[in-house]
Amino acid sequence: MPDDARLSSLTLPGTHDSMAFYGWPVSQCQSLSTPLKVQLESGIRVIDVRLAIVDGRLISYHGIYPQKTPFQDILTTIHSFFASSPKETIVMSIKQEDYAHTPAPEFSALVHKEIFDGPGGKEMWFFENRVPKLGEVRGKVVLLSRFGGNGDGWENGLEGLGIHPTTWPDSDKSGFTWNCKDTLVRTHDWYNIPSFLAIPEKVTLSTQVLLPPANNPPMPVLNVTYLSAASFPLAFPPTVALGFGWPKWGLGVEGVNSRVGKWLLDQLGGQLVEVDTLQEKGEPQVDGQLDEPRIRGWVFMDYYSEPEHAVVPLLVECNYRGRREGEEGW
Repeated sequence: MPDDARLSSLTLPGTHDSMAFYGWPVSQCQSLSTPLKVQLESGIRVIDVRLAIVDGRLISYHGIYPQKTPFQDILTTIHSFFASSPKETIVMSIKQEDYAHTPAPEFSALVHKEIFDGPGGKEMWFFENRVPKLGEVRGKVVLLSRFGGNGDGWENGLEGLGIHPTTWPDSDKSGFTWNCKDTLVRTHDWYNIPSFLAIPEKVTLSTQVLLPPANNPPMPVLNVTYLSAASFPLAFPPTVALGFGWPKWGLGVEGVNSRVGKWLLDQLGGQLVEVDTLQEKGEPQVDGQLDEPRIRGWVFMDYYSEPEHAVVPLLVECNYRGRREGEEGW
């Protein structure tokens, strides 16, 4: 990937509740066989870290369920990954899970302290409130802060909290938008689906946001989507992500991951465009250009490695399809 590529122009596979390995079926969102080290080695580049304060330390949590991994262990894993893969970058969303009994400023201050005192220190992070280019953040973590209040205690305040959403409505089915400097961020995070019967609608809404907006806005666009969803008692995380039964035989329900994989295969299976057709349209020619949609965005998934480690490679492939002028030669 070229250094001048904006992170908003890339498709980055990610995990939702990246450290949620315990509490099946209610709170577990990732398999025990895919710890963070394995996730990164598998191509995951956007991670979702939920934290709570326990005995003065930040520990991974999912809602009220402890997930055991200290934040310092997460930082150690990332620091080691960068040591062996210095040209990579990671986007880390951080969210507070113990807001019911820990004041937001206390949580924010401890995140700041553990980042600055942890492996890699502040030099391992990109804290500016804008979407960077890839060359600016190789070997760094781009902070996506879903915490922080007014930015007290952080150098440059809200401008030093990384990419900082200005709004995040709870489980908004229709999706929502916000601005990060010159970038329009389109977000889908409808997670509170009524039951597993809503899986088809969830897939439709969560994938459509990865396609270019119909109004073709003049500014860069970053698409952020969560394939995850859960509700009690008919839509636990593994039920939604993986489905159940034998859907190929009409005995069960196909999960989100399998459906998204099929959608990606359908989208990536476009036909080669004739050069004459491109010239008639006044469009630049790219060798091997395909007549297919441009699929871009940051994609958060539960149980990302299933089925058969298929979805992550398809998302990575999207970066090489539907290219625009100036993106030739990737």
